[in-house]
Amino acid sequence: MRFLWVGLRHHDDRAFVPVRLTLGRFLALGLEFQLAGDVLRTAVAPNFREIGQLAAIAAIRTALNWFLGKEIAEERRQVAEEDQAKARAAGDQPSGAPTADRPV
Repeated sequence: MRFLWVGLRHHDDRAFVPVRLTLGRFLALGLEFQLAGDVLRTAVAPNFREIGQLAAIAAIRTALNWFLGKEIAEERRQVAEEDQAKARAAGDQPSGAPTADRPV
């Protein structure tokens, strides 16, 4: 719903970044819950076949979650850098930063 709302109200690609970050967090959480569910299901009546399947599933989901977390962190870093660049361009420099009338 949020994706549609942003798509209808804003026609800028940057407006979708918060939606993507939220979706990424929910996907990571969902992967963790699915892995926990698989572990619990296997713990009830394990056999070697199910343990092998669980190991494969755990490895795949852990890798997906790691890459997703890395992508979210990178996106957040880029958004923060762009916000800082906009603030500098608007003249909102921190008090200790050099300015035209106060050189280094």
